[in-house]
Amino acid sequence: MHQGPLDFAPLWVQFALTFVLVLFAIEGGFEIGVRRAAQRKAENASSAGAMANASLALLAFLLAFTFGFAASRLEARRTILLDEVNAIGTTYLRAGTLPDAEAAQARVWLREYVDSRLEAVRTGKLEEGIQQWEELQRRLWESAAAIARSNPTSIPVGLYLQTLNEMIDLHATRLNESVRVRIPVTIWAALYVLTVIAMLEMGYQTGLSGKRRPLSVPAFALAFAVVIYLIGDLDRPQAGTIRVSQQPLVELRQSMNETPP
Repeated sequence: MHQGPLDFAPLWVQFALTFVLVLFAIEGGFEIGVRRAAQRKAENASSAGAMANASLALLAFLLAFTFGFAASRLEARRTILLDEVNAIGTTYLRAGTLPDAEAAQARVWLREYVDSRLEAVRTGKLEEGIQQWEELQRRLWESAAAIARSNPTSIPVGLYLQTLNEMIDLHATRLNESVRVRIPVTIWAALYVLTVIAMLEMGYQTGLSGKRRPLSVPAFALAFAVVIYLIGDLDRPQAGTIRVSQQPLVELRQSMNETPP
């Protein structure tokens, strides 16, 4: 499975580190602002506030962009799952048009294919699952190719080959779009760098104004950490808590039991 830049740490660790980072950045900026305010030529708090607001606006834009990217991957996983379920179901039905022995064997392999998909999601053993899926695809294709060579003018065999090819193509699309496409490390780096800058400026402006630290700072840090947690969760299709429901695949497997061999 393709690893993201932050996959080395559990989501709760990322949440805690983000919370602490925001608190320390605001506190550090506040201390710098207090010391700067004691100097004669210190800048006006309002001018520092304008810069802080601009940095916060940039941070909000980058957060919205990153969240939108991660959310779009979730929608892509849902769409591809439904497309693949339809392709597998059609392949299973069209397998019935093959000669009896080949049809029975193809349907056994297709049931194993769906079982392996569900098991990989349940256990999280994606790499093992990929090997099983590709092996079953190889068996299905070699069997279908042999039938096609024996029946080169058969329309039902041609239709079966077509939908089997679509099923295999969707498998590759799902792995690429749903598993391997992750938030790039450059975006994560830019997000955290801009976070530190914006929080430092916000604390600095508060320090220049001579006011005490706002009691709402921990709540702000908590809210920000929650947003980062959600982005990280959406970016981890197998490890996060926000996952695509496999119910369409479960229902497909149930329909396979009801379909006569």
